[in-house]
Amino acid sequence: MKVLTVDIEDWFHILDHEETGTEAEWASFPSRIDAGVTRILDAFDRHKVKGTFFILGWIARTAPDVVAEIARRGHEIANHSDMHKLVYTMTPQEFETDLLRANEAIEKATGIVPTAYRAPGFSVTADCAWAFEIMARNGFRLDCSVFPASRSHGGIPHFPLGGPCTLTTPDAQTLRCFPINLKTIAGRRLVYSGGGYFRLAPRGLLRRWFGNDPYVMTYFHPRDFDPDQPLVPGLSAARRFKSYVGLRGALPKLETLISENEFVTLGAAEAATDWQAVPAVRVTDFATKPTHH
Repeated sequence: MKVLTVDIEDWFHILDHEETGTEAEWASFPSRIDAGVTRILDAFDRHKVKGTFFILGWIARTAPDVVAEIARRGHEIANHSDMHKLVYTMTPQEFETDLLRANEAIEKATGIVPTAYRAPGFSVTADCAWAFEIMARNGFRLDCSVFPASRSHGGIPHFPLGGPCTLTTPDAQTLRCFPINLKTIAGRRLVYSGGGYFRLAPRGLLRRWFGNDPYVMTYFHPRDFDPDQPLVPGLSAARRFKSYVGLRGALPKLETLISENEFVTLGAAEAATDWQAVPAVRVTDFATKPTHH
C-alpha cells in the first residue's frame, strides 16, 4: 500500500519561523501556488494516477480556482488546517475553530466537505492528543497526522508502528489512522517518503525502499518540485539546506517511482484495509494529558 498525498501550501509556509509567521507576512510574498500545483497535477495526469490533496484553508480562500482545479481533475480533497499553525501551540478551542474554518473554505472552493485531516508538521503530540477527539466529534473519519517518532515539530515516539490502525478516543469515538512510515537505519528512524529526506536521498535508494516497503505514506508539497522559488528570509543554514536541497531532481525522482509502483489515494487505501485486522490503539495509551474538552 503506497498512498500518494500532497500538502497544498505555498513556498513561504515555513513552520515555526518568525519571518513567515503571520498572514500579513504571507501577503507580502509572491504566490507560486498556481504553477506549483499545476506542475504536480500535470505529472499525475501523465502517469494516470490520483492522489489525496491536503488543502490549507488559507489557500482555498486566496486561490480558490487552484483548489477547484485539483478537485476537477478527480483528486481527493482533505484538510491541512486553516492557518498552518502547529497543533501543540493552540488550545483545543483554537484548534477546533481552525479545523472548521478550513473545511468551510475548502467546501466553498470545491463543493466537498473534507473528512480526512493532516496536521501541519505532523504536530499532534502526546500533549495535545485531544485533537483526535475534536476531529472525530466534527465528522472526520481519517487522520494522517501521526509521526511515530520524535521530530523537530512534535511526533509521538511511543505510537505503535507498522501502518494503518484504529484510534479510539476517551469518549469512544473512532478514527482511522494512517501514520507516516519510518525506516530504521543504524538505530535512527528516518522518513524518506516526502520533504527534505525524499529530495536528498539518491534515486536508486528510493526505488529500493519504495519497492520493498509494504506500506508507504507520502507527503509532498508544491515547493518540493520548484527549483526557482525564492529563498525564505532568515532561515538558519540547516533549515535552508533542508528546505532547498534536491529541488531540481525531485520531480523526475517522483515520476520514476510512480511509473514503477502502484500508488493509491487515501480513500482507496481505506477501502483496501481490513479494519477488523489492524491494530487498535486507544488515545489514552499515549496521551500525556487529559483529552476531554
